[in-house]
Amino acid sequence: MERHGLATYLIGFVLAVVLTAIPFWLVATHALPPQRLLLVIGIAAVLQVLVHLRFFLHLNFTTTPKENLLALVFTALLIFIMVGGSFWIMFDLHQRMMS
Repeated sequence: MERHGLATYLIGFVLAVVLTAIPFWLVATHALPPQRLLLVIGIAAVLQVLVHLRFFLHLNFTTTPKENLLALVFTALLIFIMVGGSFWIMFDLHQRMMS
């Protein structure tokens, strides 16, 4: 069984800070064209989620894969509903304002 000590949390914290600082720096300095910048932000966001799952929520697929998979699917469904609903509302409001 893996111990979840201070070192694990510190590694996760440092990775989270780095994965947050990189996109902020790229946006502040305009170092990349907008399309590549969005790609880097998206990749950093996905890596950030994986870091949080691994280092802070301690999810891995070796101990209880069924429960972990169920938790990840439920989380993905909630994110899809929230993000999709937000886009739906924004596009609907945009269409109403244009007519």
